[in-house]
Amino acid sequence: MTLALKRPEPAPVADFAQLFSEHAPFVLRVLHHLGVPGSDVQDQAQEVFVAVHKGLSSFGGRSSVRTWIYGICVYVASNHRRRAYVRRERAVAEPPEAVDLQAQEAFEHGQRWPALQRLLDTLDPEKREVFVLYELEELTMAEVALAVGCPLQTAYSRLQAARATVEAAVHRQRAKEHTQ
Repeated sequence: MTLALKRPEPAPVADFAQLFSEHAPFVLRVLHHLGVPGSDVQDQAQEVFVAVHKGLSSFGGRSSVRTWIYGICVYVASNHRRRAYVRRERAVAEPPEAVDLQAQEAFEHGQRWPALQRLLDTLDPEKREVFVLYELEELTMAEVALAVGCPLQTAYSRLQAARATVEAAVHRQRAKEHTQ
């Protein structure tokens, strides 16, 4: 008699509404950190959740839901950056004066971190993804490697290179401030 070992079934994924409410702030932060302009973050977040909704039934549980959603964010942000209209877009008018409170809070939060955003903009996409996930979103390095689709050692090396680039930029900025 042979016993066949069965693979355990993945834990059921929460319904879409719950998934959305739990992960929407994460998606907005990640898209912003991946270089999606603030004016486009909401639209691109919608694209992410459309993809999540379509793929939810086929999600196999090989990774955490958060890691899976991050992968979708990377794909959506990458597609957004490649579009020609994004590269040529120019603001032509002032924003309307009436701004809802949630948008105002997001804007003020963004104003507190312009230096970080400039630093993130200096990193190439692969290093930026690893840096954002590990340093800002506080995922484990194993989760980071899974999310970006690279070996664990490659993720570590990208993180080390990103840290070196950020550290050099910080030193240059401090030296610049001291000479002024």
